[in-house]
Amino acid sequence: MGDAENLPEAHVRRYEEELNQGISATGEGRDFFARGRVDFLSSCLRSLDLVPGRILDFGCGTGDTAPLLLGLPGASSLIGTDVSDVSVAAAEARYRTERAIFRTLAQHVPDGSVDLAYSNGVFHHIPPPERATAVDHVWRSLRPGGVFALWENNPWNPGTRYVMSRIPFDRDAVPLTSGTARALLRARGFEILRVDFLFVFPRFLSILRPLERRMTRLPLGGQYQVLVRRPLTAAGEGAGVPASGD
Repeated sequence: MGDAENLPEAHVRRYEEELNQGISATGEGRDFFARGRVDFLSSCLRSLDLVPGRILDFGCGTGDTAPLLLGLPGASSLIGTDVSDVSVAAAEARYRTERAIFRTLAQHVPDGSVDLAYSNGVFHHIPPPERATAVDHVWRSLRPGGVFALWENNPWNPGTRYVMSRIPFDRDAVPLTSGTARALLRARGFEILRVDFLFVFPRFLSILRPLERRMTRLPLGGQYQVLVRRPLTAAGEGAGVPASGD
């Protein structure tokens, strides 16, 4: 793979190749889905009159979503965290700015100041008994009233299953249904605001995509978003960190 100095960039190339290998089955690239997620989230935030100044990208990987999240109205700063020090190094090299920094999860100390936490395709890589601890980390990062947008792959969608089977690093993943995700978040004390399913039609059926915004409550899309809020009151502060599985 090369010497240590080139390791982060080599990691990025391999990750991108494997991801594109799987996603190509949809006829789209990963940028299409990243923009779709953030654009949809932006519309949800507008409906809540929430301006997310400080953002946490939980499980940021190589940082590709950081510029999109910083493009949300009102966004002032972002911290991206990931368990992989190689991914964090790559994110730092590519996207570090005065507004964006990246840290390993072990380096990040939650301080209850984040307005918006975002996570995409992370929890299916976390062993089920450890997921509640990850949710607790997000909870403690958010300010009271802060919002968490959890995006995951929809295991009820056969296209999603097929795409994941084509991606080497997804083959051992344990997908979460939207019901499992809701239960996991509710157990920590989060208030469920909405659940939406996106990306119903592949590219060869793109003529039908204008219908998708009317179908978000149906469990058809390739991904779903569970949008939750940390309550303003102390409810949930004394909750434990229960284990969660599928």
